[in-house]
Amino acid sequence: MKNKIVMLCVAISLAISLASAQDVKEDFKPSVLNQPGQMYPQVNSQGYARFKIVAPNAQAVSVSLGLGGRGGTVLKKSDDGTWMGTTEGPMDEGFHYYHLTVDGGTFNDPGTLNFFGSCRWESGIEIPASDKDFYALKDVPHGHVSQVLFPSKSTNTSRRAFVYTPPGYEASGNKRYPVLYLQHGWGEDETAWTNQGFAHLIMDNLIAEGKAKPFIIVMTYGMTNDTKWGRIGDFKIENFQTVLIDELIPYVDTHFRTLANQPNRAMAGLSMGGMETKMITLARPDVFSHYALLSGGTYAPTDIKDKSKLKLVFMSCGSRENPDKVKQSADELKAAGINAASYVSNNTAHEFLTWRRSLRELAPLLFQK
Repeated sequence: MKNKIVMLCVAISLAISLASAQDVKEDFKPSVLNQPGQMYPQVNSQGYARFKIVAPNAQAVSVSLGLGGRGGTVLKKSDDGTWMGTTEGPMDEGFHYYHLTVDGGTFNDPGTLNFFGSCRWESGIEIPASDKDFYALKDVPHGHVSQVLFPSKSTNTSRRAFVYTPPGYEASGNKRYPVLYLQHGWGEDETAWTNQGFAHLIMDNLIAEGKAKPFIIVMTYGMTNDTKWGRIGDFKIENFQTVLIDELIPYVDTHFRTLANQPNRAMAGLSMGGMETKMITLARPDVFSHYALLSGGTYAPTDIKDKSKLKLVFMSCGSRENPDKVKQSADELKAAGINAASYVSNNTAHEFLTWRRSLRELAPLLFQK
């Protein structure tokens, strides 16, 4: 009897596996983030990802991206020395970091581009989103993203920032613009919001559609001390606050045509950048008038000591994060007479599609009369 039960369980398991395999559509195409001419990794119309790695002498290869448990997606070796595997299920839409584990060592996938995350350059893959049009590269007027190096006496270094100027900035004479200081998340750097987040394309499209007022965006590295991965508790805000307020903002106001006052200055950040945003905006309400936390916590009415010069509080998250808390916080702020808004990204978690969508919702609310 036991043998029959075991055989039945095996048969059922095999049937489920075969059914699952048959349900995967074989319409895989190279990821849009692949290096030129590289066919893998690939994604299909259902959101599955497929990987192929050349490692003829390897004994075991897996990919951190996937639904296959702690080991991610395990690849199988073919006679030609290549390893191939497909995620066990569809991935969330949008951008994902991943890496390879080959015989216990961590490596990047040579088939795709690298993106700074997890305090290192990671491989990246894009699962096409159903609403990807809002961050697509379109035939519309484009702004410019420039790299600047600004002196930082407090850290005794020259620090880097990326500055987005909206379409028409160069030709707009003496016109001055509001500024959003936009921070990345833990383990990322100042390249994240353009490389992973497509912030410049989101703004180009919103401005072209007349949905957002043109403004400048400044993105800089949010770390000022050598904090290791997993040691976020060691981070101190005071040093970065000095860099931002006493060094970067004066540099931007001197070198770009900004409206250099509190009513025309906003700060926002995702995840750890939201933590930085909350701490700095509450400490220096004289500097910023618009606050935004993207998967970065919430504000309470008791946090706001003076609401007379506060123009907007925006909070967002993915639907698989803490949507009820975000909505409740916005309602409580509104009840206290504060202009507050919340947004929940559908079917996403702590990931870049959440933050791309959040910027799309935030931008039209900024610097409105």
